Amino acid sequence: MGKTTVAAVLARLFAEDGRKVLAVDVDPDANLGLAVGFTEDELGMLTPISELKDLIEERTGSGKDNFGKFFKLNPKVDDIPDRYSIEKNGIKLLIMGTVETGGGGCVCPENVLLRRVISNLIISRDEVIILDMEAGLEHLGRGTVDFVDSFIVVIEPGSRSIQTYKKVKELAGDIGIKKINVVANKVRSEEDKDFLRRFIPNDELTGFISYSEELIDSDRQGSSPFDAGGPAIDEIRKIQKLLV
Repeated sequence: MGKTTVAAVLARLFAEDGRKVLAVDVDPDANLGLAVGFTEDELGMLTPISELKDLIEERTGSGKDNFGKFFKLNPKVDDIPDRYSIEKNGIKLLIMGTVETGGGGCVCPENVLLRRVISNLIISRDEVIILDMEAGLEHLGRGTVDFVDSFIVVIEPGSRSIQTYKKVKELAGDIGIKKINVVANKVRSEEDKDFLRRFIPNDELTGFISYSEELIDSDRQGSSPFDAGGPAIDEIRKIQKLLV
């Protein structure tokens, strides 16, 4: 819940500030839409890009007749975000989906198209682009990271979460991301903060989000944490100001 909550609230905050926002769900467990404020019925109108087989075949030149042969590695994608997103609360939502065959890093038409869409979003679009990603970073590459303004890792005060932070930091470094922003979620006490400060460098520790019953209740209800309000939203607002 942590990273999706932060991504969704940041999207709502930027939209509230009058910015154009495109929120992109790149996590196989796609639930960014609910967190932003879309209903289940509204999300039912949206098909993940990875499941648009006709589009993938058209743009990459793949298909049954070309199976095992060449396909385009640089397909046209600039129109996809506007054609296949839905909008609410001043936020466009795009769901990327996941590739079921060949593994997450496969050189297959589906993965090629997803990578190209993400690269185009980061490099060419003029909105605030917020990507809710899984721990793996295979959809990012060295050609795009120079255009990423903030790379945020959301952790909790615990040893397993620290290990996740170290792994993500290592993966980020492998593709050239030198600076990350760490946001600590579900913080209950000064002891939690002291624990995190022992492992996270000061220049990476961007902010703390307190343990919040409002956020937990919103997750249970499938509603937007932004609409739930509470002190945690103000804490994320402070983090937002540090990112711009």
